[in-house]
Parts: sequence; C-alpha cells; structure tokens
Amino acid sequence: MSDEAKDTSATIEDYLAEDRTFPPPDAFKVDALVRDAEFYDEGEADFEGFWARQAADLVTWQRDWDTILEWDLPFAKWFVGGQLNVSENCLDRHVAAGIGDRVAFHWEGEPGDTRTITYADLLAEVQRFANVLKGLGVTKGDRVAIYMPMIPELPVAVLACARIGAPHSVVFGGFSADSLSDRINDAECKVVVTADGGWRRGKPGLLKPTVDVALADTTSVEAVVVVDRIAASGGEVETAMTEGRDHWYHDLMAAADAECPAEPMDSEDLLFLLYTSGTTGKPKGIMHTSGGYLTQTAFTHKYVFDLHPETDVYWCTADIGWVTGHSYIVYGPLANGATSVMYEGTPDTPGRDRFWAIVEKYGVTILYTAPTAIRTFMKWGTEEPEKHDLSSLRVLGSVGEPINPEAWVWYHLNIGGERCPIVDTWWQTETGAIMISPLPGATTTKPGSATFPLPGIGAELVDNDGEVVPKGGGYLTLTRPWPSMLRGIYGDPQRYQDTYWSRFEGRYFAGDGAKIDDDGYLWVLGRVDDVMNVSGHRISTTEVESALVDNAKVAEAAVVGAKDDTTGQAIVAFVTLRGSTEPSDEVGAELREHVADKIGKIGRPKTIIFTDDLPKTRSGKIMRRLLRDVAEGRELGDTTTLADPGVVDEIRDRAAAGAAADD
Repeated sequence: MSDEAKDTSATIEDYLAEDRTFPPPDAFKVDALVRDAEFYDEGEADFEGFWARQAADLVTWQRDWDTILEWDLPFAKWFVGGQLNVSENCLDRHVAAGIGDRVAFHWEGEPGDTRTITYADLLAEVQRFANVLKGLGVTKGDRVAIYMPMIPELPVAVLACARIGAPHSVVFGGFSADSLSDRINDAECKVVVTADGGWRRGKPGLLKPTVDVALADTTSVEAVVVVDRIAASGGEVETAMTEGRDHWYHDLMAAADAECPAEPMDSEDLLFLLYTSGTTGKPKGIMHTSGGYLTQTAFTHKYVFDLHPETDVYWCTADIGWVTGHSYIVYGPLANGATSVMYEGTPDTPGRDRFWAIVEKYGVTILYTAPTAIRTFMKWGTEEPEKHDLSSLRVLGSVGEPINPEAWVWYHLNIGGERCPIVDTWWQTETGAIMISPLPGATTTKPGSATFPLPGIGAELVDNDGEVVPKGGGYLTLTRPWPSMLRGIYGDPQRYQDTYWSRFEGRYFAGDGAKIDDDGYLWVLGRVDDVMNVSGHRISTTEVESALVDNAKVAEAAVVGAKDDTTGQAIVAFVTLRGSTEPSDEVGAELREHVADKIGKIGRPKTIIFTDDLPKTRSGKIMRRLLRDVAEGRELGDTTTLADPGVVDEIRDRAAAGAAADD
C-alpha cells in the first residue's frame, strides 16, 4: 500500500491488515455456555434488564434492589437499595451449598512448597482474620492497606476486609516506600497487612523494611500485621517489630474467634480502592463498589472463560496487586465457585518451564496470562513447553496490552495445540472487569483483535471532533454505564470528571486508541500517548511492533517515537531476537525492510537497537516512557517498579554505542 494512499486526516492511521480467522472448534462448541448471538441481542435490546438478570442469577442478595440503575452522568449507581456481602458470595454460599470441600486454590510457592485450600478452609481463615481486624479497631468504612507477596494470606486479607465492610487498598509488592506511603496517606489507612517478604527468583524479597520506611511518613496507621513467609519457609531474615504497633499474623490468628458474621453492605458501598498512576504524579484512587462490581466480574469470568466450575482448573498468572488479580484471581473465580491455581514466583525459576510444569501438575484447563509473558516464552523457544503435557488446556486468555498477531498464533499453536480458543481481553483498572473480548464458543477470532464489546457493553470509536468512526482508526470510548465501572477517584470527584469524561461529551475515554476493520472487529492499539507522529502520519506503536514480531527472527519488540528535526518524530525500535539469532547490521536492515513491506515505508524504523530484554514492570508491562528517555538521551525517571532495573542501563549503553558508530 503506498504512503500516498493514506488518509492523513485520520485520528490514528490503519496500516496492518490481518485476515486470518479462527472459528470456535466444533468439539469446543458442544459444551460451550454461549454458542450464538442471543446474549448480544438481549444486551442490546435492554442493557439494564440484561445486567439485572445477571445480578439475579450470579449474586446472592440479602435484600433485593429497588432500582437497577441511577445514571447522573458521569456518576452511576447500580442495583440501588440492594444489600449483599461480597465475602459471603465468594465463600459462605458455596459451603452452604455443600461444596466446602472443593478446592478454592492450589497454591504453589516459588521454592516448591504447596498448599491446597478448600472453600471451607478459606472461609474459616477469612472469618478468623476478620475478627483479627476487628480486634485491631477496624470498623465498617475504615481503610486497610495490603502490601504482600502472592501467598494465600493475601486473598484472606482481601476477603476479610470485604466481610466487615472495610475497603481494602492493595499495593503491589514491587512498589517503593514512597509509593506505599502516598497510597496509605491518600486513603488514611488504619491498618497495614504485610509479610516479612516473598520469594522471587530464588531469593527473598523483603517487604517489612519497606513498610517501616513508608510509615515514617504516615500518621493514620495504628497497627501492622506481618505474615511470616520467608523465615517459615527456610529463609534467613530478621524482622524488626515495633512494639505495640506490629503484630505477627500467626499470633493474632491463634487467639481469634472462629465465627464472624458477614456485614450487610449496600450495593454502592465501597469495596476497594486501587491506585493507578496519574499524569500529575499523584496516584488516582480508583473506587469500586460492591453489587455492580461483583455482578460484572462474576459474569465475565463465567462466560469469557466458558467456566465449568465442577471440572475446570483456572489459572490467572497476574499479581493480586493489580486489578487483574482483584477481579480474576479473587472475586470473579471465587464468586463462581471455581478452582484456581495461585503461584508466588517468576516463570523462569528454577527453570524456564516453570509455568508449563504447573499447568501439567494441576491439570490447568484455563490459562489467562499477558502478551509480554507470551513473547518471552517465544524467545525461550518451543522446547520449554514441549517438556510438558499441556493437553488439559481448553481455553487461553490474554490480558494487559494488545497482543501481536504472531504472538497470538504462537500461543495458539504451541500452548493451545490448535484446539483452544483464545480470548484476547480489553479492560482497565477503571472498568473493573472485561469489556471487549470474544466469547469462546460463539466468536470467530482474528489474531490480535479483541473482537467485539461484550453483551450489555457500549463501545464506539470517535475522531478528534467526537464523531463516530465506523471504520479505521480512532479513540476508543464507552457510550453507556456498566455495572463494574469506577465510581470516581477517591476524594476528588472533579478529577474523575476531568480525567475520563471531559474529552468527548457524554463518553468515557481513558486514553486508548483502536481501529475497526471491514468486518467490524475492534483492534486496540494501546495508549494514545504511544501514537507516533511521523511526517504528519499518526502511527500506532502497536502496529509497528506487530510488524516486527511478524518476522521469524524476532521474539519481542517495543517501539517509541523520538524527536526528529526532519519528520517530527522518528521511529526507534528496541528488539529482542529469538533463539540463536545474533544481532547485526544485516538483521537490522532486514527488519526495517520487513516493516516497510508489512505496513508501508512510513512505518519503517529509523533506528533498531537490539537488547536481550525490555524494561518491564513486575506486572509485565513494557515501560515505553523509559525507552523514550533512552531514545532521546534524557535522564531516566522513576524505575522502582521495574522487574530488572539493569535492563535499562544495558539498553542505554547499546543505544549510545550505536549513536557513536553512526557518528
């Protein structure tokens, strides 16, 4: 396609074409929960009634609601007047139904220690810890900060807070002391629940010392509860405990009462805060409430993953410190009575086949992971999954950012054995639950496309003027309220209005670009901030990255726009090669031409920098901000959330060496 043929007035231009299609396998459709368009038709005809039916079918209410939806743009209230308890929905009702002996979590620690936790076990521990919190003075409405590794006590703490009506604020265990104190102070948390540390790549990563530093800058915290994880599993650590403030989890639990009735909560009572970074530097406390959030997380977990709770073993590889873990490790799966796997560590410890060993060991049937992980597995090669029997798998999921078509196909072939539908999901911390995704028994998929909005969800693309874009690139907006939507930013309703509802009148917009193809499929292109302006063409980084990964020599790529005196921005690509391929000028030239062939000369990178890895957060997201700093020679910003901070130094050195060679 010639550059001249492009419509340069487009909001985001559409370059990469993908015509491969994958209908649901016939064998899968036989037992699929959804096989046709009936749900979509119902959701479109009466979206309020559709969600009311899901709320009635999937949630146990202590009191029925009076009104399905009160919508005073941009503020929504769902199932108004209804009362429920989320912890009771996740635990008590399953035990009362006679499935208390069903496994809730197969937990595996990184060193290899394991625990099998039934619904009855989990209910017993949650009740005791709810009483522990009460004993520390926590009452309904008080906020509790949770800063923990991926150990069973983390979901216990989350569900105990929900049980007594104390909103939790889970802070990812990779965050710094400053990040933790900012979140504690904003929410005025009364108690912090933490651990001495957690295992990561065979070494203890300490958490309690970070808490101690953070609390030097806080005034609201009255007590700290510490789980003995490292010492109890053979690690050497001395944990400083402040008398009167700090308490060992096991000591408090031993003295706690066994019974704790679930607190009746209004549907719109705050369930949790989850902080996400803001452009001003001040984190945004995203507010999620009880009834609508639980309804949509339970619905999406059941139908997007085609859950059969009696037989499925489900594994979401995220961390509970992120929204994916809230919705699809804790609340959605437990509300549906699912059996889940929960893993503490990294996918390369003790070997690069650790994920596949876990799939084989527990007979995982549904796997939900991130595109960054999939691309890493591609880099490591097919020999790792080939060491294990993955035949138990029947549904694969993708979450976190757009998945490149070739990574999708690799996942389909080498992990799914060409028999597993892939559900590529789009959603955000703010949406609370999945919004755009295939339904695996009903949707013909295309590699790299999240396909269509789920039943009951309204989504449209618009241009700069807010006009609907029926085909091509635009800004992804949501057109009507949904049950799990954020209820605002904690303590700052005006910021909520300004951040999400001011760009396009009457529409929610959180910063993602997308395109619609000839068949109506949605392709999310990532953050609009990541769109590059090259000689007047607005090019998505996702499309250039996908074109690079389409080459058989490339395992992973990240692309940024760097300032250029001639073109405004020049495309700089950071590329990790597969297997034994060695970086060279010849490979770089080949990749630049490959991109030109796939999407046109305008998308050809000016510079390719080869790197053994890319800078990623502990959640697996590529930190393109740091790559832009490297590409433009700026000082680096905060790198505290990086999985391996040394990666950035390596990339910067290689970039400098390349620039010197060019000179």
